Amino acid sequence: MKNQKLLEIKDLSIQYITDEGIVRAVENMNLEISRGETLGLVGETGAGKTTTALGIMGLIPNPPGKIIKGSIIFEGENLVGKSPQELRKIRGNKISMIFQDPMTSLNPVMPIGEQIAEVIKLHQRVSAAEAIIKAQEMLKTVGIPNERHKEYPHQFSGGMRQRVVIAIALACNPGLLIADEPTTALDVTIQAQVLNLMKKLKEEFQTSMIMITHDLGIVAEICDKVAIMYAGNVVEYGEKISLFTNRKHPYTIGLFNSIPNIEEDMVSLRPIKGLMPDPTDLPSGCPFHPRCPNVTKVCSQRVPKSIEVAKDHFVSCLLFEK
Repeated sequence: MKNQKLLEIKDLSIQYITDEGIVRAVENMNLEISRGETLGLVGETGAGKTTTALGIMGLIPNPPGKIIKGSIIFEGENLVGKSPQELRKIRGNKISMIFQDPMTSLNPVMPIGEQIAEVIKLHQRVSAAEAIIKAQEMLKTVGIPNERHKEYPHQFSGGMRQRVVIAIALACNPGLLIADEPTTALDVTIQAQVLNLMKKLKEEFQTSMIMITHDLGIVAEICDKVAIMYAGNVVEYGEKISLFTNRKHPYTIGLFNSIPNIEEDMVSLRPIKGLMPDPTDLPSGCPFHPRCPNVTKVCSQRVPKSIEVAKDHFVSCLLFEK
């Protein structure tokens, strides 16, 4: 089951056309996810992680955003070029998304039970009464007493609201769940509870997941595969264990060096020098070259290709091109 391909992204480029210039948010992206697998999409703010998710969901704001080229193949069908009506049948049904802040995802003047039931009625042929019963079951699944289905979002804590959002996302048992930094707005203990819940439900519902985060601890806990993004490019991609133990790209190495390690006697962390480039004015060649400790003359002249350095472990760096 796990080796069956569910989602395949090929040569995907997404741009935002603004007054300041063209923002190249995602450049020539190639990724794939099998059924039941979790992919961690890691990178700094502005790396293109959320844009990738919105591209898969068909929610790129147009204008100013536009998919320039590439394909997003889900269950054998290309989502790029599908009509809004076709995408509406897929969103919330076959592909669901959990956003960063649960308060902005929920309708403040509608009971939470009705909000879950609304998704169920939209995609399944059930009566209003049946949808409410299913909504109560979903609340119970995420650890909220089902008698609270008549309450409103403001009557719940942040962690409880995020559980409601997870219940909405999983109500129609989607094949793919996209979680965009789902624990950012929560405190640390509640973060752990929400992550454990997502892990448990993912296995229970046999759902594939894309976990968007900048926290490598979350990736270590939850993901099977990891894609490291920098300035719209996937610079390293592979199985979690291979990438964590044998990281190759200078940016990935820099990310890991920026994390405190209790096993090493370090006086200070080694941050990556410089800042992320302006997405409207990306450097020539490899986008990381102005900050790279291993930079060579050719790095500013040529965009690196994705090279397979070990089984299913890909790196986009000129150091690895023969």
